[in-house]
Amino acid sequence: MNQNPSSPETEEKLQQLARWIPELRQEIAQVIVGQQYLVDRLLVGLLANGHVLLEGVPGLAKTLSIRTLAAATAADFKRIQFTPDLLPTDIIGTLIYSPREEAFHTRKGPIFANLILADEINRAPAKVQSALLEAMQERQVTIGDETYPLPNPFLVLATENPIDQEGTYPLPEAQVDRFMLKLKVGYPTKSDERAILDRMASTAPQLSVNSVTSLEAIQEARELVNQVYVDPKIRDYIVDLVLATRDPAQFKLDLGQYIQFGASPRATISLTLAAMAWALLQGRAYVIPQDVKDLGMDVLRHRIIPSYEAEAEEISSEDLISNIFDAVPVP
Repeated sequence: MNQNPSSPETEEKLQQLARWIPELRQEIAQVIVGQQYLVDRLLVGLLANGHVLLEGVPGLAKTLSIRTLAAATAADFKRIQFTPDLLPTDIIGTLIYSPREEAFHTRKGPIFANLILADEINRAPAKVQSALLEAMQERQVTIGDETYPLPNPFLVLATENPIDQEGTYPLPEAQVDRFMLKLKVGYPTKSDERAILDRMASTAPQLSVNSVTSLEAIQEARELVNQVYVDPKIRDYIVDLVLATRDPAQFKLDLGQYIQFGASPRATISLTLAAMAWALLQGRAYVIPQDVKDLGMDVLRHRIIPSYEAEAEEISSEDLISNIFDAVPVP
């Protein structure tokens, strides 16, 4: 694979990124014990301008991680607790009539922030979930007959609880596809659990963090992501991976009966951007095949819909993705 030589300007920006990323990790570690996988993927979403969906049982620091990331980046942060009685206007805002002035005034909702935590997003009905669609895709909202741009950067970080299905609403596929990454957060190790106990077993645990970077630095890092070199062979590899989810037989995979719908073109774009951001976090200005493999599961697990046959045989989308990565030739 040919490596594209980086310009001196790119190398300088890469060195700047290499300075504040470790500081950001260290500051987050002041509050969050372990969960390196979660923190790394949140940083990928931040740099690649992609929304992130977190799935895990309660108590795994999903909400705390997002709140800590916002504090450490000096981002405007809003938390929206999704409930069955939530209305779309509770998220995007509404028009308020003033009798004194005999006119309507716009009252903007909590969606107007840099980082939005959509907590337990699957507890709200479809009408409320769809209110996020325009914001997530177009990064703008419409109130009345006026369209308002959202702050930049703008990122939706949503959590959902996989074990409590009573009073929840499955996320529509169209909305799930708008999340660049879907993370499955697991339990901590024994040593991490002990560290959590020592740090958090207090009536008033110290959870404050300092801001170690700025929104301007994040914007510069996003521009640097666009300069990361992706070899044509890597691009073909990404396209082949996505095509294999739609037509497995093309790659000599007997999985067609287990896949109801494959990944959309948005998966191809998301996997490329995520790999570019991941390369930067590793201190490189070029993508290698391992970057694609590292992020592939998080980008694809929510974009492949298993068939009834797969569910009957307890074959998950992750099992299908693993088979696809094993079968598609690596450049």
